[in-house]
Amino acid sequence: MTEEHKAALAQGRRESKAIKGYLEAISVPKRRGRPVTPETLEMKIEALDEKVRSERDLLSRVDLIQARLDAQAALEQMTAVVDMDILEPGFIEHVASYSKRKGISWAAWREAGVPASVLAAAGVKRTRRG
Repeated sequence: MTEEHKAALAQGRRESKAIKGYLEAISVPKRRGRPVTPETLEMKIEALDEKVRSERDLLSRVDLIQARLDAQAALEQMTAVVDMDILEPGFIEHVASYSKRKGISWAAWREAGVPASVLAAAGVKRTRRG
């Protein structure tokens, strides 16, 4: 493997990491039904904690423990801070060359949820193809 090939692979990994991180940050799925807030999750965790302490049936207790752990994980994920001040510049830096290399159009990025202003800042142009 030549040094040029190794450098190209490393560049591809850098681009993919920056783009994937940004897309994950902007791709929070919309939920149906009542909105889940950190407060409602905290109340659910407290209620489950009480049920775990008072439950006598061991199998039911394990189910309650798992439900509490799931609620705690959801709360952690909801309150995790995503630093868009770091992710967006990385995306902007790499998306034009990544798009050209992979043949990804402006329309595909827009459909994936990337704002037009971010694509414009990156120099990704809208074409007839998209």
